[in-house]
Amino acid sequence: MRLIKVFILLFLASATFAQDVPEDLIKTGLESNIVLKQKANNYQKSLYALKEAKGFFLPSLSLNARYSIADGGRTIYLPVGDMLNPVYYTLNKISSRMYELGVADEVFPLLEIENEEINFLRPTEQETKLQLVQPILNPQIYFNNKIKASLVEAEFADVNTYKRQLVADIKTAWLNYVSCLEILKLIDETQVLLEENLRVNRKLVENDKATNDAVYLAKSEISKLDEMRSNTIMQKKTAEAYINFLLNREPGTEISIIADSVFEMKLVDLESAKSQAAENRDELDMLEAYRKAAAYNLKLNSNNKLPVIFGVADYGFQGEEYKFTDKDDFAMVSFVLKWDLFTGFQKNQKINQVNIDYENIELQQEEALQRINLQVINSYYRLESAVAKIVSAEQRVEYSEKAYNIVNKKYKEGQANLLEFMAARNEMTEAKQNLVLSKLNYKIQLVDFERVTASYKFNETENDEQ
Repeated sequence: MRLIKVFILLFLASATFAQDVPEDLIKTGLESNIVLKQKANNYQKSLYALKEAKGFFLPSLSLNARYSIADGGRTIYLPVGDMLNPVYYTLNKISSRMYELGVADEVFPLLEIENEEINFLRPTEQETKLQLVQPILNPQIYFNNKIKASLVEAEFADVNTYKRQLVADIKTAWLNYVSCLEILKLIDETQVLLEENLRVNRKLVENDKATNDAVYLAKSEISKLDEMRSNTIMQKKTAEAYINFLLNREPGTEISIIADSVFEMKLVDLESAKSQAAENRDELDMLEAYRKAAAYNLKLNSNNKLPVIFGVADYGFQGEEYKFTDKDDFAMVSFVLKWDLFTGFQKNQKINQVNIDYENIELQQEEALQRINLQVINSYYRLESAVAKIVSAEQRVEYSEKAYNIVNKKYKEGQANLLEFMAARNEMTEAKQNLVLSKLNYKIQLVDFERVTASYKFNETENDEQ
């Protein structure tokens, strides 16, 4: 038992798992997978949103033009005649008297001025101007930029989370595919034994040393093997189709196969595995990014009570007609302050809501870390079990081969019956098949351990492309 424990520890690798999976398949999947492309697009979209948020720091320049035609509306009554006509009448009287006395050379004309009614709206009017607006003090712009930056981090972590899952899916599908090939090789080897057994039984029947039931049983075993081959081929095709689906390739595309390579192993304990997962899992990075976004959102709403100040500069032309002369142009610079002094306590309630969102994300972080620790623990012990099963499976193959060789020799010498021979042969075949499946399970558990500890290393260019 102690030997098995040491064997298990030697097989727990911290960084390099399932290296026999062709890297070109993983590279193709990371470049072509449709779901990954969608998530990469979402990440790119978040980058554009961040650039949009940064744009609010810069001034905005707009061209505003207005031409209006008006009729009716309010009027302004100016009693000009009532005010000036008595004055003009008096001046006329005075100038007439002075003219009669020879003091004045002429008489002031007697003018009759009508009262005026002026429409408030001009019949025609135009205003064409350039307007420049520059934010001076606006906390919403600053914290909104911080929120968008945090969401970019979250989208990037989401992309990496799926990439790790995609790598694990590709490796698992490929291992299933290769295991089907191994089982088919085992079936072909067994086929040779069964064909030889059928040949021997026919000879025994011809020599009256056995009855026909021995031939029928041998043929039955061959038929059973054919059924096993058919099922395995179906599983191989299914695994092949799934690999091509993950890689976004045409169905039926050939799957590359390489020989098993030697794993690079080093000791790792459970606590180290949990620490590695806590440090590298992208889900935790994503939640941390959301927590930062929630914190900035809380600050944004808390600072909504501050005033907003921005500057406005206008330059353009006004008049009843379109004339762009120095007599028609105008310029104006304004500093605008907006300060919401009372909003019915809406902002306080919004702050309370955002604060709850922040607390919930912190709880999600705590729950996620516990869930990841549980995943690491379960995967760690499944890997231990998988290695122990390989040790048992190899011993079973060794013993079953020895038993088969002994029974086969006795059967040829007539010292063992057909049932004993078939039982020994079936045990050996099942033992070899079990070894293949045990190795498959071991490698799949390696892939899972690699995923839950986030120990697969992406190339820098792969992350840069995202």
